[in-house]
Amino acid sequence: MFRLFLNLAINCLLVTAAATTAAQSDIYYAAHHDYRVVTVAEGLVHPWSMAWLPNGDMLITEKPGRLRIIRDGQLLPEAIPGTPEVFYEGQGGLFDVLPHPNFNENRWVYLSFSKPVGGGSTTAIVRGRLENDRLSNLVEIFSAQAIGRSHYGGKMVFDDDGYLFLTAGDRQVPSTGDLNSHPAQDLSNHHGVIVRLHDDGSVPNDNPFVGRDDALPEIWSYGHRSPQGLAIHPETGDLWMTEHGPQGGDELNRVEPGTNYGWPVVGYGVNYVSSTPIHARQSLTGMERPAHFWVPSIATSGLMVYTGDKFPMWHGSIIAGALVGERLARLHMSDDYREVVVEETLAYGMGRLRDVRQGPDGYIYVAISDRAGEPTEIVRLEPID
Repeated sequence: MFRLFLNLAINCLLVTAAATTAAQSDIYYAAHHDYRVVTVAEGLVHPWSMAWLPNGDMLITEKPGRLRIIRDGQLLPEAIPGTPEVFYEGQGGLFDVLPHPNFNENRWVYLSFSKPVGGGSTTAIVRGRLENDRLSNLVEIFSAQAIGRSHYGGKMVFDDDGYLFLTAGDRQVPSTGDLNSHPAQDLSNHHGVIVRLHDDGSVPNDNPFVGRDDALPEIWSYGHRSPQGLAIHPETGDLWMTEHGPQGGDELNRVEPGTNYGWPVVGYGVNYVSSTPIHARQSLTGMERPAHFWVPSIATSGLMVYTGDKFPMWHGSIIAGALVGERLARLHMSDDYREVVVEETLAYGMGRLRDVRQGPDGYIYVAISDRAGEPTEIVRLEPID
């Protein structure tokens, strides 16, 4: 309880300082490192994700379905042809972009997106070859068994063993009635799960539910609501994710195979509008509690673990973007990188921060998907000596 109040007090001071500073200049003051925000590219339409190729090119997805390139500091005027048709409506569109770990050898790039299915859509992954600024040989390697129009998930990451992870949301199925019958608690579908695949979309034999008649073999973890952030810790190999809670209860979770993360049976949020309780309780045996949570919600988005050399005092910190909170949250971790010690708000009121990544140069890059009255853009955080 003391830590909770301490965190709240520190965050209030830091948010106030960051907001005041941002209004005066592009300089922000933070624990250990002060920094400035530098514009990298403007004029993008709802940028959703960023990734780098070995040659230094930055790939950016735009939600309407375009894949863009920033080369030598310049946004190329033409989008990369060959991207899949997307269901661009509401929360739907083109989501993550992820080069294969051996991109130099195979030229494979992975895209997650909302795939049109009948009158709705689902979360899917395609793999294609990127050569001469064109995508070719596009093949769908996964399509979720979960139809809807929102809560897609769509974040992807490779681990050090070459396994591909994807988040898939609960598709905003109403959380009323018998909570234990909610599809996010049903392993026979892909509502509210993280899946684990080989790089060709096939299922690894050691996935936790392989061989069970009542479960889909791709599922790695379940009981999630709307997972919007996904990252592998480069030093521990742990898989971390963030997900949206309903009007409170956004979560940071360290993901373990076969684990149930409780949605909608346990949690910290409430129903929209009425603010009436959703969950039976905040914890229950057999359901994992979050490593950290936010009340009220900040609408967590992109997620990264900082290990660069530009901000050495932030080494090992988990950094989460936010949509509604329009802020960057830095979570200082324990020595074993398993527990959150304290939260710091790095910036506030920057716009809806859709993605946050560490660049190959060690700087922190942020994709701003919406900003009232101003162009959306990619920005970079640079330390001030």
